[in-house]
Amino acid sequence: MPAHIRRAPSAGLRLHLFLWVIALTLFDPLSASAQEALLEILPIRPFNFDVALRQQTFAPNDREVTLQAGITALRYGDGEIRAGYQYFSVHTDDFKTDQHALFLNPRWNNVLDLFNFPASMPIGRMLKHLFFGPLEDRAVPYVGALLGTVISGQGRTSPGLLYGGQTGVRFPVARGISLDLSLQFTQYDVNFRGESGQSQQWLFLTGFRY
Repeated sequence: MPAHIRRAPSAGLRLHLFLWVIALTLFDPLSASAQEALLEILPIRPFNFDVALRQQTFAPNDREVTLQAGITALRYGDGEIRAGYQYFSVHTDDFKTDQHALFLNPRWNNVLDLFNFPASMPIGRMLKHLFFGPLEDRAVPYVGALLGTVISGQGRTSPGLLYGGQTGVRFPVARGISLDLSLQFTQYDVNFRGESGQSQQWLFLTGFRY
């Protein structure tokens, strides 16, 4: 038989090639679409719980407790909108105040990925290595805003405005559980001893996200 003439593939070989092409068609798009941003409403593991405790024994002698809980309302790619509740309490020798806050918390996760340039030495990667060291591949840094209302426990007849911002990082520590560390600033209207005014608050919060 001349060298330039080839036999037609057998029926069994054609069937094998056909099944192989079908498998590539079915499974390859799934791996590609997994990278696409999808809108999620109340996504899996949306809850977080944080606590900040402070005891001071001089100038003045007081105790402060802050509890915060939140839920992710929706997520799209690296962006998410959370709803949160915060309880803040101050106790001293001569007074006590309790405040309750409700707020929305839009966040942008993996914020350092926005600085993945130049290609030879991405700035975002360098910052991750500088800030998080050996945990850089597990860290999820984020920035966020806070907007809501505060209700004082004593003497206030109307809610006050709360707004501010935050920056933080989340570290996955187990399946479905992450450690969340954040620095948060808020300014809010508050009623204290019968007088209304504005208060600023810096908080370092640590907690778990499920």
